[in-house]
Amino acid sequence: MEKKEHIISILVHNKPDVLARIAGALGGKGYNIESLSVNTTTTYEISKIVMTSIGNQATITRIENQLRKIVDVIGVDDLTNVESIHREMVLVKLALKAETRAKIEKAIDTYKWKVIVSADNYLILEITGDKAQIDFALARLEPLGIADITRTGIVALELDN
Repeated sequence: MEKKEHIISILVHNKPDVLARIAGALGGKGYNIESLSVNTTTTYEISKIVMTSIGNQATITRIENQLRKIVDVIGVDDLTNVESIHREMVLVKLALKAETRAKIEKAIDTYKWKVIVSADNYLILEITGDKAQIDFALARLEPLGIADITRTGIVALELDN
């Protein structure tokens, strides 16, 4: 079976130890979390966790079953093969040097990336898109002097059917 990245949406009761129990349950079985995004929903007592993990369908089914055993888990959905929207954000700090400044400015204009901070010797960009768009942006910026990055992890919502 083919291994690929799966996006799993988990609704949980918003309690202090839920995330630790989820990470412990998966790590204890040898499953890796590739990315993780957590926040409350429109109801403060319920949080949504969107995680990605790489595996074949049998592995993902075992992960889902493991998650459903956790007391405060309300629901688990694999959004990989359903119609859903996925986004990620990255903040990129670029060192500004005389030899790269024009190329950086051209890339920002071409791809419509958002400048958050602009200083004499660096700038910080905010780039939002799907995983492929983020990876594309980082590949374009790497030769121009990335000093640091931080990524949010994927967030996802199922579209109405």
